[in-house]
Amino acid sequence: MTKYKLEYVWLDGYRPTANLRGKTMVREFDAFPTLEQLPLWGFDGSSTKQAEGSNSDCVLKPIRVVPDPERLNGAVVLCEVMMPDGVTPHASNTRATILDDDGAWFGFEQEYFFYKDGRPLGFPEHGFPAPQGPYYTGVGYKNVGNIAREIVEKHLDICLAAGLNHEGINAEVAKGQWEFQIFGKGSRAAADEMWLARYFLLRLTEKYSIDIEWHCKPLGDTDWNGSGMHCNFSTTHMREVGGKAYFEALMAAFAANKDAHIAVYGPDNHLRLTGKHETASIDTFSWGVADRGASIRVPHSFVRNDYKGYLEDRRPNSQADPYEIASQVLKTIASVSTEVKAAA
Repeated sequence: MTKYKLEYVWLDGYRPTANLRGKTMVREFDAFPTLEQLPLWGFDGSSTKQAEGSNSDCVLKPIRVVPDPERLNGAVVLCEVMMPDGVTPHASNTRATILDDDGAWFGFEQEYFFYKDGRPLGFPEHGFPAPQGPYYTGVGYKNVGNIAREIVEKHLDICLAAGLNHEGINAEVAKGQWEFQIFGKGSRAAADEMWLARYFLLRLTEKYSIDIEWHCKPLGDTDWNGSGMHCNFSTTHMREVGGKAYFEALMAAFAANKDAHIAVYGPDNHLRLTGKHETASIDTFSWGVADRGASIRVPHSFVRNDYKGYLEDRRPNSQADPYEIASQVLKTIASVSTEVKAAA
């Protein structure tokens, strides 16, 4: 028998943006534990904005377990938050009730800033560094500094060792800004991967006395990019059938549901979606082939392949809940009627 360190990880009740929380349980197992072997575990919800002090019990329900590469005999256990009965999802549990489809594939591009001493990593104490331009996919000390690449490479190794579908890294447009990409099949599975990857990054940067700034526009109304979490998506129908008529009906549905998407695409998005940098204005909806200034970017390959493949929604921001993003995308896709799909 081996004693395993099980880090139970969950999302708290803070709004508009939930925080990751974690605590460790030690249990003996003959081998690396399966999900079915992991018990429910209680916690004090009054300390996480998930209960009142007079009735503070909440319950953690394991839904995914992965190896913890940073701990000997360690595992990270992603959990849903439940009411004291262990069956009823807590109001803060955005995973439990979302629309899901195993045939829907999602790729999230998570942008973020490294922050040190209250400013982006590499920024001078006063003022700004040289204007953005050389930092995107940049190399060399003057562009990426002396520690950021070490962190993102280590994060990549940790995610891969944990079995996550981490698909790449790159330095982003602003100094101190980076990105990693996560892929998954099904809205729950894809979002689970993202939350686990976020957890590993936050825990890793503790060692470097560096914070992760998830805010979508931390530098405010300046000529510095904000951070998004572009959502690349496809369904079985989009990949295997497609067609221009269906695509046009789908874009009409996205336009009609613009406000519903913006509502779950992250707080303060009006600061980022100005039409000046990453995408179209928050008040409009547009699509365009290879157009980074559109709400939805259509790859050239999608058009060449008779409008089959994946699309990229550029509006979600870096703070958004990937469960809610993926669910809203699926709701909008589902609103395109079966008659339209058949005719297309």
